[in-house]
Amino acid sequence: MAKPKAPRQTLDSYTVKRINKTIKAGDCVLMRPPEPSKPSYVAKIEKIEADSRGANVKVHIRWYYRPEESIGGRRQFHGSKELFLSDHYDVQSADTIEGKCTVHSFKSYTKLDAVGNEDYFCRFDYSSTTGAFNPDRVAVYCKCEMPYNPDDLMVQCESCTDWFHPACIEMTAEEAKKLDHFFCESCSSEDQKLQSSQSTSKFAETKVDTKRRRR
Repeated sequence: MAKPKAPRQTLDSYTVKRINKTIKAGDCVLMRPPEPSKPSYVAKIEKIEADSRGANVKVHIRWYYRPEESIGGRRQFHGSKELFLSDHYDVQSADTIEGKCTVHSFKSYTKLDAVGNEDYFCRFDYSSTTGAFNPDRVAVYCKCEMPYNPDDLMVQCESCTDWFHPACIEMTAEEAKKLDHFFCESCSSEDQKLQSSQSTSKFAETKVDTKRRRR
């Protein structure tokens, strides 16, 4: 007769001694990949379990996917720190956790003064079986009609309030940073010409990435 499995207990928190970090349900963590050359996997902890002695700790997780891991692959508007919250659940040893990280909402990420190595953002849920995204539509900007990539510099038309990539309006990033006023081609008129100055850009912080720095 098979020996029954020993009951497991749910832990409120657990300290990963190797990195001296305490984790709990709801935290986002970096997990060791099978191949050392690959970046750490990112996951959200759903539950922490241990055996009756408090050992053999396992974490129930929900994986985040990077754009290149999705069925459609990485696209131009995907940010370098963008992740998709997938429907892929798993159970892993707590010993594979390499650190903690923060996965921000898209809105809060764009308001960060500085983006650290452990900062990521998520604006889509992702089905790992069908490749579908939720939401399946997001706002698009510029003449290229692409969703906003927070890594890219964009300038805003003061008339129509649309946002534009400098390259799409035949401008360099350096020229865009010097703008004091900008009117797109559609909104320009004889008395609304493109004006440039050496002064600091006055564009909204939620859409212009010039002030952000990596630490």
